[in-house]
Amino acid sequence: MASAGKAEALFKGRQFDQEIIVVCVRWYLRYKLSTRDLVEMMAERGAVLVHTTILRWVQRYVPEFEKRWSRYARPVGGSWRCDETYIRVKGRWTYLYRAMDKVGRTVDFHLSERRDVNAAKHFFRQAMKSVGTPRVITLDAYAASHRAVRELKAEGRLPRRVRVRSSKYLNNMIEQDHRRIKQRTSPMLGFKRLDNAAVTISGIELVQKIQKHQFKTGKLGGRSATMPELWNAVLAA
Repeated sequence: MASAGKAEALFKGRQFDQEIIVVCVRWYLRYKLSTRDLVEMMAERGAVLVHTTILRWVQRYVPEFEKRWSRYARPVGGSWRCDETYIRVKGRWTYLYRAMDKVGRTVDFHLSERRDVNAAKHFFRQAMKSVGTPRVITLDAYAASHRAVRELKAEGRLPRRVRVRSSKYLNNMIEQDHRRIKQRTSPMLGFKRLDNAAVTISGIELVQKIQKHQFKTGKLGGRSATMPELWNAVLAA
């Protein structure tokens, strides 16, 4: 009963049931659907929504969903592949810094208006705070990222023992993984604000990590559990 109460409290006062909210947010983050697609799909199920409601749900609940799933996160490896890609926000290109370990598990991401040393340093500091210090960092040839690592070592924020490699070949994995994010953001037709874009992308990264089995789901029903069952278990825990 106490666990059920936690989930009920999260959705207290909402016009729509928990199930509808979670399904809309989860499908929006996982599949190539626009909010208007979801409005039509929910209408067939008897739920009359407007597309802005779904966008508000994404901004309201993604941070909560991340917090609850993080309790079950598996550790990532110490060999990081780091790269940047582009996301359009308010008609301008912004820069999405991402890292994966050598087996493809997502490490972290950072969305920045600029692609420079300070943005790279912020990303590395954030990633280390989240998952710990890497053993190896693989970068492309972009000079600012290499300078960021050197400065972090000089400042004592990154141990000097951390090895840095420059390899286009080894970073093919993360360049391919960028497509998971870009394929999902394309139907969204651009973002209006950087902070809203960051929340949405964090939700996309979350559902991708779930697909990559980056969470310990044994206590939540294991791999035999359906996706709705896993989400209900996480929210009730």
